Amino acid sequence: MTTTTPAHLAGNFAPVREELTAHDLPVTGTIPPELNGWYLRNGPNPKDAASQHWFFGDGMVHGVRLEGGRATSYRNRWVRTATFTHGARAYDEQGKRDLTAGVANTHVVRHAGRTLALVESSLPYELDLRSGRELETVGPHDFAGRLARPMTAHPKTCPTTGELHFFGYGGLTPPYLTYHRADADGELTISRPIDVSAHTMMHDFHLTAGHVVFMDLPVVFDLDRARSGKGGMPYGWDPGYGARLGVLRRDDPHGEVRWLPIEPCYVFHALNAHDERDADGERIVLHVIRYPHAFAGPHLGPSLPALWRWTIDLTRGVVVEEQVDDQPSEFPRMDDRLAGQAARFGHATVSELPDTGPARGELLRYDLETGSVARHVFGPGRTPSEAAFAPADDRPGGPGWLLAYVHDAGTDRSDLVILDAEDLAAPPVASIHLPQRVPYGFHGNWLPDC
Repeated sequence: MTTTTPAHLAGNFAPVREELTAHDLPVTGTIPPELNGWYLRNGPNPKDAASQHWFFGDGMVHGVRLEGGRATSYRNRWVRTATFTHGARAYDEQGKRDLTAGVANTHVVRHAGRTLALVESSLPYELDLRSGRELETVGPHDFAGRLARPMTAHPKTCPTTGELHFFGYGGLTPPYLTYHRADADGELTISRPIDVSAHTMMHDFHLTAGHVVFMDLPVVFDLDRARSGKGGMPYGWDPGYGARLGVLRRDDPHGEVRWLPIEPCYVFHALNAHDERDADGERIVLHVIRYPHAFAGPHLGPSLPALWRWTIDLTRGVVVEEQVDDQPSEFPRMDDRLAGQAARFGHATVSELPDTGPARGELLRYDLETGSVARHVFGPGRTPSEAAFAPADDRPGGPGWLLAYVHDAGTDRSDLVILDAEDLAAPPVASIHLPQRVPYGFHGNWLPDC
């Protein structure tokens, strides 16, 4: 009797088993000497081959150190969560929550001097970047005991104040959503519940100079599915739940959340948001990767995503919804120094993995003012992950590079590819050849030396 390997454990989804350290990596091209720091990316890499869904694999961070025009080292390390080290579970038999139980597999960010591996179902885990201890797990971080709920994998840092804005969702009882804010020194200063009627899967949110915007969308927790023992995602598509955006003023963080309805859909990832004001009134402009639905079919997977613009007219109390592009894409990113402000350019990843034939991948650069799109097309069988922006100078929105891991199906190896963001169609500025492949994963960041 033959068995079929699940798709999330096959090909470049399959985990790597070794934690490696390699120095002086070979490079094709020239690494910009301005790039001094770490490129880190997180993703699922299950220690247990019985992992039942791609989203559930243990987190592994892959990092490349750039310094003085050289790729000085590569490391990959599992995040040693309580689940990884001794099988901790989110709930015990009495229903008590263990916030240290989780896989920390979705993102890796830096705030107030801490490097945090994130997943939305538990506390963040701090990683060490000191010499000789790079990517070792320090332990769970609960903001000096003040964070008593899970933390989103998509926090937003305000470039003006240095504050970290984030939320947590979930649980079997209300409140199902809590908004948090930490100051520039990393002290948790605000935690307030947001009234929503059900536990919905809220993966991301929006930050502007004046507002926080939550997305209450119809992917709803299903307790029966969670208890079934069949694994998989414990969420289902429920268009009857409705869809709405909740607007909270930043200067009144404990104030009213204003809810505005939109067409049922799902959004994993936001590109950016900003405020606008003129003689016609006040608006919030959001760019998102929108799915018509998610977790609705027999495989409980998402539908094809594309870039959309939502404009919240705060004066009239309506949301105008417009599709920007019909190219399926995901993992939108920008120059994070413009987070919450009007940004002209955004980037997204195209990864097509057909059942037959070579994979196809592109990186896109959207001009959100003119509507034009620049592309970098990778060769047959070469598939990029999310691309993080690394600035070339201190001008927000100015020149820079896009860094992404790219898997080559022909060699079953991976490179860290550096592209000129302002000349995306050009050949790579540099390709750093890694000692092993980097499995498909989620999110990461360029962390420059401070």
